Amino acid sequence: MKINNYGTSGINPYKRQMNKLENTNKVSKQTDKVEISATAKGMQSVNSIAVERQEKVDAIKIQVENGNYKVNTKEVAKSLFSFYKN
Repeated sequence: MKINNYGTSGINPYKRQMNKLENTNKVSKQTDKVEISATAKGMQSVNSIAVERQEKVDAIKIQVENGNYKVNTKEVAKSLFSFYKN
């Protein structure tokens, strides 16, 4: 009596392994892709803000060096209170 192999058990195990490797190579060829929206690109260009901030810092430095800079104690107190209140 002869018994025939049915299903995948009749395939050579080496051939099965090669098939698996070929399938994984097809999947691994995919690459990641990142797209940045126009809004995000706009947020990256903070050069105008940096320039304005640097101008303000320079002006305060000059006032401190000349002895003309005065601290607004009421504004400092309000800011500290609101910071610790929240």
